[in-house]
Amino acid sequence: MPGRDVIVIGASFGGVRALMDLVHGLPPGLPAALFVVCHFPADAFSRLPEILSGRGPLLAAHAQDGEPVLPGRIYVAPPDYHMLLAPGAVRLSHGPRENGHRPAIDPLFRTAARAYGPRVIGVVLTGARRDGAAGLMAVRADGGLAVVQSPDDALMAEMPEAACSLAGADHVAPLAEIPSLLVRLVREAPPQRGASMADPLENMPPRIERDMAEQQEGQKGGQLSVYTCPECGGSMWQVDDRELTRFRCHTGHVYYGEGLLEEQSEILEAALWTAVRAFREKAILAEQLAVKERGRGRKEVATRFEEEATVARRHAAVIQRLLMGPGEGLGPGRTGAVEPVDAPPAPVDLPPRPGRA
Repeated sequence: MPGRDVIVIGASFGGVRALMDLVHGLPPGLPAALFVVCHFPADAFSRLPEILSGRGPLLAAHAQDGEPVLPGRIYVAPPDYHMLLAPGAVRLSHGPRENGHRPAIDPLFRTAARAYGPRVIGVVLTGARRDGAAGLMAVRADGGLAVVQSPDDALMAEMPEAACSLAGADHVAPLAEIPSLLVRLVREAPPQRGASMADPLENMPPRIERDMAEQQEGQKGGQLSVYTCPECGGSMWQVDDRELTRFRCHTGHVYYGEGLLEEQSEILEAALWTAVRAFREKAILAEQLAVKERGRGRKEVATRFEEEATVARRHAAVIQRLLMGPGEGLGPGRTGAVEPVDAPPAPVDLPPRPGRA
């Protein structure tokens, strides 16, 4: 039976230094895989894998979608992607931010617990706010262990304090003692896996889909609908009266169903034109930065900016075709229905972005 061979680590403010110290104390050939989420801005240039590889005996690299889980490796979440775990594989997701972050700690911990149960060791290091607390709950609920850096030892104590108070911890230790603690825990045989305790967030997608289906079938009379008010953004209740379908928000704005549809069409068209404008501006700015970097002789960075410009222009073109194709406008009085357009181009895989840690 495998030991505790999956170590998931979350860090935020002060995390780079903490991670450097942690990996420095790990031995070569550690029979466990380490997965690291450290909060970075979406557009950051992360050299964290290079830094960690140079600091300790284990090889670190930005995770690649679909790559296998191997012991003795450090997988680092790349900026602007959640790192998730499936049985035997790593997955990357550009899904919605959690706790204001992408990558976030909770998705890594939550999916690790679901995939590996008692084999998981969750580690929360220095950082602000509460990211990681719910994920650590999931780890412990599925039989894994929780290791938290001592709050008084952390550069920023808020994240370790939240982890301890909300999720609890099996071990609370200063950073200097965590590497040897992990080595000892990895060698221990985990308990048999019991019934999985799903994170409540994982129960929400089916419920949301059910609500959407009920709304589509007109079964929300007298209930809170899935729509928001075009004027104030508030939630709307559905009011059915004989042949009329109306919607009212809590501030008092009222729409007939047909009127609400027209308002949504206007909002959608404006949002799509805004997206075209934003993608075009991004492409122009990326090209401007590429010219500047080529002038400095930094061809690799310039190439990355040029690739980002190409992707942005493609996205702008797809949206503009949607808006300007025959019968596809979304102005007042239109239904908002559109004819299919050509499939958008496949995403461009950008090379790892060099730069600051």
